[in-house]
Amino acid sequence: MSMVPGAGSGGDTRFERENGMKASIHPEYKTINVTCSCGHSFETGSTLGRDLNIEVCSQCHPFYTGKQKLVDTGGRVQRFRDRYKKRGE
Repeated sequence: MSMVPGAGSGGDTRFERENGMKASIHPEYKTINVTCSCGHSFETGSTLGRDLNIEVCSQCHPFYTGKQKLVDTGGRVQRFRDRYKKRGE
């Protein structure tokens, strides 16, 4: 289902003429379902043409939820704290 009338139809439509769009060069714009790893899903328009899985969304991202999350990759945070703890003593 195309969200833009005439988009991807391959013909010169009234919509394309009225909006200054060149005929037959625009990708088809479809509604897709986006699913987050937290379980939240929503619909959006895209030229991708298939459903999309994402890792973070506005429902689980720390910026939007107000919760801060510390990601420790291989003990880097602890090594940093140990290194600067010695300087503070």
